[in-house]
Amino acid sequence: MNVITRYLIREHHIPLTATIIRELSQHLETSLHQQYTIPLSYLNIYRTRKEFKLMKSIQHRLKKGNYILRETDKSGIFHIGNSVDYEKKAEAYRQKTGAYIGLDSNPLWSVFDKVIFLLNDLRSKKYILSWQLDKMMPKRDTVQLAYLYFIPKPHKAGTPLRPIVSSMSMPTAGISKFLDKLIRPIFDKHARSTTIIDGVDLIHRLEAYTTNGYLKPKTYFCTFDTTDLYTMLPQEESLDILIEFLVQHGYQKVQNIPIDIIRKLAIIVIKENVFVYEKKFYRQVIGGAMGSAFTLTLANIFMWKW
Repeated sequence: MNVITRYLIREHHIPLTATIIRELSQHLETSLHQQYTIPLSYLNIYRTRKEFKLMKSIQHRLKKGNYILRETDKSGIFHIGNSVDYEKKAEAYRQKTGAYIGLDSNPLWSVFDKVIFLLNDLRSKKYILSWQLDKMMPKRDTVQLAYLYFIPKPHKAGTPLRPIVSSMSMPTAGISKFLDKLIRPIFDKHARSTTIIDGVDLIHRLEAYTTNGYLKPKTYFCTFDTTDLYTMLPQEESLDILIEFLVQHGYQKVQNIPIDIIRKLAIIVIKENVFVYEKKFYRQVIGGAMGSAFTLTLANIFMWKW
């Protein structure tokens, strides 16, 4: 619902307090409640049991053949690959990028203590407000170490892998989400004219491009792909560009938070990206975690510079 609400506000300029948003939320809640409380029909029970047996059969065959089933990147379909091939590609990726270094012990509580110290220090010096502190403060009983996994990209030659760090419960997750909500609207506002959101947006842009008489017989369109963008972001340079972006658009503070404090918050998100993979501990020393809310916004701002 939050995604829909943001879309309605951004694209259709519907106020957050509008009646239609409240009615939509209530209707969605009612529909979901009905779907999960109404008893299943005999046909649905039969179908559920049949699909459960099918799922168990698939799991058995995957395990027997040493295969891995993964949802693919972007296309949303599933890909079956050999476990050994997956691990070889994952190891080749780690060697190629040099983005991860091994750690001797579990770094979770060390990162937790750093986050707590930073947030309490900023609050004591009145750089952030109480409600902002609450949004970012991790809870000891719910934090978990992130883990790394890979998903295939079959739309590219050789079916390379994309690394995903599941960091939803990391001590830095609250700061990452807070920074994303703080900075993303600013980026969307000032970079909208040079940003294509999705396929529908592209069609609308092309229609306007044609209407304005820019589409000529000799017009060329080109695309390019930045390989491993999130993994290969230079950390310090990315943060420098973040501050440059804010200053260039007239921001010395955002929601009364000075930009040098924003940088401090961003540093701990980027540099304290630690995780477990195959029972070993790692730290990411280049780029940001694909799976962290703030990484996408930081990557977009980095590309704005170039």
